[in-house]
Amino acid sequence: MAHAYFYALLGVSVFVLALHALIHNVNLLRKILAVNVMCSGVFLVLVALASRTSGAVDPVPHAMVITGIVITVSATALALTLMLRLYQATGKNQLSDGCGE
Repeated sequence: MAHAYFYALLGVSVFVLALHALIHNVNLLRKILAVNVMCSGVFLVLVALASRTSGAVDPVPHAMVITGIVITVSATALALTLMLRLYQATGKNQLSDGCGE
């Protein structure tokens, strides 16, 4: 049972570190990678909480993680496509800084 809480704490730590990277990076590719790492932290928490009881492991969080992986892959493909189109249109790999360029 202590292992489940350790992995849940590790997942929360990974999520917080990726959130920090998401906020502080201006490069869109790094932001997309930070979102993927945040998703991995959430998946780690879900799997850790699925085995917190001493009995059988709950299969519902595992099914949610598998579904989440599929959704994350498709959202990443969409985000990368949009980033490439933005780069082709503007020549920059970051969003505007809002200073009226």
